[in-house]
Amino acid sequence: MPSKFTKIAMLAIALLPAAMPLPALALDDAQKKEMGEFIREYLIANPEILLEVQDALTQKRETMRQQQASVAVEANREALFSSTHDIAIGNPDADVTIVEFFDYNCGFCRRAHADMEALLEKDKNVRFILKEFPILGPDSADAHKVSDAVRKLSPETYPAFYRAMMAAEGKATEESAMELAVELGLSEEALRKTMTENPNDASVQEAYQLATSLGITGTPSYVLGNEAVFGAVGVDTLQEKVSNIRACGAATC
Repeated sequence: MPSKFTKIAMLAIALLPAAMPLPALALDDAQKKEMGEFIREYLIANPEILLEVQDALTQKRETMRQQQASVAVEANREALFSSTHDIAIGNPDADVTIVEFFDYNCGFCRRAHADMEALLEKDKNVRFILKEFPILGPDSADAHKVSDAVRKLSPETYPAFYRAMMAAEGKATEESAMELAVELGLSEEALRKTMTENPNDASVQEAYQLATSLGITGTPSYVLGNEAVFGAVGVDTLQEKVSNIRACGAATC
């Protein structure tokens, strides 16, 4: 009966890339069957190996995703941090800027909004650039059309509108967005005229192009320094990455 060491060696040989020429190790059918039995026996006895392999694969994919994002951040820095389509909240002279991709109908975005507010309250040298990224259906797209018109007509009103939208209950729609905008003092007639004559096509297209480059497929997602952060990671993680940027110039030191 082969030893445990022999089984491990044979398992390693079996898992070598198929592209590697191994003429000296060519096996006949009986040997292949025997090796298969060894591998099966070893994996059954040591199933944690499969978890280790899965963890390694997940880490490898995350590393590749971050490498893609880092390259995309550098290639699109102007559109990310200085786009004319976006409004920033927080200190305009902040030493750290966080770009957030969001959708008004994203439940995680609404919960993450509290993280943004907490960070802005705690750290007076941070700002958030709000990147509208309507991906959750027609109602989201329509709500963001109203939002874009608010930004164009009254940029000073936009932060209050954005906060009201994120705090509102129920689904964000064109009607709910328009109602909030009017409550804040904007003219529905003027908003609808802007939506018709100056639609948000360019801003949405830019957001989608940036998201594709960065590997962003959901909201909320953030860009800090040279790194993309996917998901509602919480205020502590955001604060840690802000501190890292100040300490070493990168979101992860």
